[in-house]
This record gives sequence, C-alpha cells and structure tokens, in this order.
Amino acid sequence: MLLDGASLWFRSFFALPEKMTSPDGRPVNAVRGFIDTIASLVTREQPTRLVVCLDLDWRPAFRTDLIPSYKAHRVAQEAPHTGDSADTGGIADGEVDVEEVPDTLTPQVDMIMAVLRCAGIATSGAVGCEADDVIGTLAYDEATDPVVVVSGDRDLLQVVSDDPVPVRVLYVGRGLAKAEMMGPVEVAEKYAVPTERAGMAYAEMSMLRGDPSDGLPGVPGIGEKTAAKLISEFGSLDALEAAAADSGSSVPARSRKSLIASTEYLTAARTVVLVRTDADTIDSTDDDRLPAEPADPGGLADLVDELGIGASVARLAKALGWPAVAEAS
Repeated sequence: MLLDGASLWFRSFFALPEKMTSPDGRPVNAVRGFIDTIASLVTREQPTRLVVCLDLDWRPAFRTDLIPSYKAHRVAQEAPHTGDSADTGGIADGEVDVEEVPDTLTPQVDMIMAVLRCAGIATSGAVGCEADDVIGTLAYDEATDPVVVVSGDRDLLQVVSDDPVPVRVLYVGRGLAKAEMMGPVEVAEKYAVPTERAGMAYAEMSMLRGDPSDGLPGVPGIGEKTAAKLISEFGSLDALEAAAADSGSSVPARSRKSLIASTEYLTAARTVVLVRTDADTIDSTDDDRLPAEPADPGGLADLVDELGIGASVARLAKALGWPAVAEAS
C-alpha cells in the first residue's frame, strides 16, 4: 500500500475541526485524522507492506522549466533565494516557491512524521520529485505483491496496471467512506479510454484536456469527452499527433488545427504530466513491512501524552495487531 501523504493529511485537516487540540492548545486535527486514516486503510485492505510517500519538492524544476504555469497558482509567496538547499520553482531565477499551506497545518506535518517514525511506518521521498513520482517508481518496481495506491489525486490513475502485478488506485477524492477502487477496467469505463492501456490513455487524455488545478492549459477546444474520443479512435497520443499532421486523416479540422498549434505544449506535457518511474527514492527505513510493534515505544508514548492523540494511536495499534495502547487523549 502506497499512501499519497500530503493528499491525505490535507484532507484530514479540512475534514476535521481545528478545535481538536493537544493539551497545550495546538491543533492536532490533521494528525488525528491521518492516523485514523491509516488505521482504517489497514483494517479495510489488510496490506502487509505500507509506505507513506512524500513531496520533497512539490513543484519540481524539471516540470516548471517546461511549463512555468505548473501549480503556479498554489505559490503562497516568492522569497529571495538564500541558499543552495532551497527548492526552486519556475517563476523566476533567484526565487523559491512556497506552497500555500494553512498556518495550523504546517506544524502538524512534523507531528505526523514524528508519529510515523516512532510507530515504525515507512516513509519515502525523492529529491527534486513529488510524491506522485515516488509512488510511480515504487509501483513500477514492484514485481511480487499487488499494489494499492491511496490518493485523492486523479493524476495517479495513470499508474493502474495488471502486469507484472495488479496496481490499483483507491481514489478517496470524495472521502474514505465513498472511496473507489480503480483498476484498468474501472478507469476505462469511467473515462471512456482504451482498457488495454487505460493508465497511459488517462494520462494522455489529461494532457489534451488540461487541468486548471495543476496549471496545465491543455489543447484549446479539446475537453475531456473529445480528448477521450480522440485517444480511443487513434490509440495513443503519438498516433493522434501523427494523424493530425496528415491532412488526409480523419482528425476533425478544428482539433487538427489545435493539435498542430499545441505541438510544443504536448511535448512538454509528456514530461510534466507523466509520473516518473525512475525516481531516486530515499527510504526512512529499510523495511516497509507493517511493524509488529512500535519502533520507539517510549517516543510514541511521549507523543500520545504531548499531543493528546491516544484514541487515534490506540486505533492504529489495534489495526496493526499491537498490544493495547493507553488512550491518553
């Protein structure tokens, strides 16, 4: 099981009230919601291995260099570049992009990471990459166990596959209670793309239609239905572009004109939209198996007391089959 960390803790933050606080008054709604989410997922899907995948760079230069508008609307501020370690975006040289995150969520991410570390739950990131790229790489490299990706981001539907192992996406965009398990068949049926290459076809469709939430313009005049129809008719984006360049093909005149005019965008979009499968992942632990016991019981107990998250940790312990944990919430 591969969890899209930021997607899930953002959703936890907005799903639960900030009046959920620690004994010293700090909001812990995202912490409690995220831990409860893991407990629910483990109980529901019974994975044997689990990794929380991280955004070490939410707006990578290899994407913004090609399409500067990529996630540009999510930039909270532009601060002077103060060191080589700062993450740079694509707005201008010498600036660093800061993602717009609620002030009361930022400290909770550190709390979540501390809980994961003490619990012994594996995390993974990749320098200069988004969590999507980590998920894409880990899913692509898996040759033994079926994979379930959990995210509220539809972009990850492109990783669904049947070979060499089943890769499914548990899409939680409408909440965990209404989660949809999506494989090639489900993606093909929902988005009217070819089943035999549903994941890639979905990605190509999204390049054509664009995605305002990610700052991707798309091809003018081609919406989701037209994009799906064109990909289905011609088989792939490569074949569609080749057909558009052939005046004798059956590509509609309006779409042909837009596709030819968007050649440069579509070339860039292939890199920007497709998740990487070759990211240099950095694992916080050498073992992604679900922990049989906490990695740091004392540290976890201290966090329970400090943050008042005993009920959530107790639910996680039950899901993982640990001995009972005191509910000091």
